[in-house]
Amino acid sequence: MDTGTHFVMGIALGGLATLDPVVAGSSITASAVMVGTILGSQAPDVDTVLKLRNNAVYIRNHRGLTHSLPAIVLWPLLVAGAVFLFFPDSNLLHLWLWTFLAVFLHVFVDIFNAYGTQAIRPISSRWVALGIINTFDPFIFGIHIACLILWGFGFPPGYTFLSMYGILIIYYIARFREQRIIKKAVKVQIPEAKRIIMSPTMRYHSWKVAVITDKHFYVARANNGYVTILDKFERIPLPKSEILDAAIHDKNLAAFLSFSPVYRWEIESMDNYHEVRFIDLRYRSNGYYPFVAVVHLDRDLNITNSYTGWIFSEAKLRKKLNILPG
Repeated sequence: MDTGTHFVMGIALGGLATLDPVVAGSSITASAVMVGTILGSQAPDVDTVLKLRNNAVYIRNHRGLTHSLPAIVLWPLLVAGAVFLFFPDSNLLHLWLWTFLAVFLHVFVDIFNAYGTQAIRPISSRWVALGIINTFDPFIFGIHIACLILWGFGFPPGYTFLSMYGILIIYYIARFREQRIIKKAVKVQIPEAKRIIMSPTMRYHSWKVAVITDKHFYVARANNGYVTILDKFERIPLPKSEILDAAIHDKNLAAFLSFSPVYRWEIESMDNYHEVRFIDLRYRSNGYYPFVAVVHLDRDLNITNSYTGWIFSEAKLRKKLNILPG
């Protein structure tokens, strides 16, 4: 989820904690738990700072080690320990328990995004991405804000947020059900589908769909249960190419390939350089595929420039690659 949603989730857990008699019976422990749940709900995303280095490092590592099984154990210890230094009279056990719940919930809800996490690392390094909840879900964020407002008007926080979580469980079940219905509709239109990758949008009944078959890639959009195929690409295996063999060692392209499960590729030779481009097919937006990896090589196959990330126009891509217009 996005940072704002994780933040309100942390506050909500602090409110839910008032149902704990130990927390409810001590204002110091209640304050410590609130700080612990807020910080715990943010801690796994500390790897966002990797974006300051470059996109390749960020793509390869975001939601990786910091969202792994060891991290779920380590973060609560670090956060609760730090908070306890400022609230030494609080109950450390209950502070740790609620902080642990905040960290666990952060990683758990991220699994439901299309981006996913490496939540079962080190058992497996594969990405777990269920693809039923958008990174920012207006309903989830909105119901948290609504319950916080009710709390401000004097509603009991414990039961208010307990009711909210009951509603959210129903919401998640409804999202799973809609995803299953759309996958069945895709199968009707594309019976040969081997894999269906779905990405929810911020609109409740709108989904982006990428389909892999033995011979083709399909890009589709699902709205209100109806599936519309937007693009179809021939699935061409990577060729044996000196240009590609040289480009594949680039850090930006390697990061892209470690993250993207469905893509097409292009190799184009210009007057002074070769361009290798990989295009992720999951994120079609207004007829454009914004998530790409591009590598430029000179005539001697030395990598001269590269980029991976989100680009919504060729002009911006050329600027990223330091290509002069004309």
